[in-house]
Amino acid sequence: MAADAGGTGLEGQTRLSFVHRKLVDRGARFGLVNGGLIAVDFGDEAADEEIARQMGLADLSPLARTGFKGAGSVEWLASQGVAIGAESNRGYRQAGGEVALRLTPSEVLLVDSLLAEGRFIARLDGAWSWGEEKPRRPIGYPVPRADSHFWFALSGLHAVEMFSKICGVDLRAHRFAEGAIAQTSVARMSGIILRHDFAETPGFYLLADSASGDYLWECLLDAMMEFGGRPVGLTALQMLEGY
Repeated sequence: MAADAGGTGLEGQTRLSFVHRKLVDRGARFGLVNGGLIAVDFGDEAADEEIARQMGLADLSPLARTGFKGAGSVEWLASQGVAIGAESNRGYRQAGGEVALRLTPSEVLLVDSLLAEGRFIARLDGAWSWGEEKPRRPIGYPVPRADSHFWFALSGLHAVEMFSKICGVDLRAHRFAEGAIAQTSVARMSGIILRHDFAETPGFYLLADSASGDYLWECLLDAMMEFGGRPVGLTALQMLEGY
C-alpha cells in the first residue's frame, strides 16, 4: 500500500474517514484501501510502532465492515464459513484475522483484518440474497456498517488506564478478556468496545455512531494525553500483529 502525503489530491475521488481532516492536520500519510484513504503512518513507522505499544489511537474507518441481523442470520453466516460461537457479546476471530462480533443472538457485525484486503466482507455482502423457495428460509438481512459506524483501534500498555477515565466498564484483562464485548457508554456516547489484543500488546476496537466520531476522537486524544498517547497509522498495528 503506497503512502501519500496529506494533500493527495484524491480527496474528491475516494471515500474519506469521519476524522480525515484531523488526520491531515496531524501530518498523516495516506494509502488507498477499500476505495478510501486510510492513515498509513505519521512520517516515522518505527516511532509509530513504539507509540502503539504504549498508547496509540488509529482510525480504521476506511476498512471494510458489514453486518447481518434477524432470524436465521447467524445460521446463514455459519453456512458461509464464518466461525461464530453461541455466546453473545463476544468477538470471534476468523482464520484470516477478520472478526465477527456477535452483539445479540441474532445480530453480527463483521470487520476486516488489518491486512485490509476486504475480500472476506465483500464475499459475504455479495453472497446474501433471498432464496426462491416458498415460504422463504429465514436468513436474516444485511445491515451495512461502513457509513453508520466509525471504527477506531486503541493499543498499548496504558489503554485500560485511559479507558477508565471515560468508560465505567472494568476492562482489565482478568475481567475483560480477549474477545469480550461491552456495549456501553464511552465519554457519554453509546459505543461498542471489543477486546482485540495485537499479538502481545493490549488492544481494543471501538465502534460507534459515525456522527459521534469527531467528538469521540477528541475525547480519546484528551484522555490519552497523560500517557503520551497520540494517533498512529495502520502500519504500526500491522507491525504489532507481525504482518
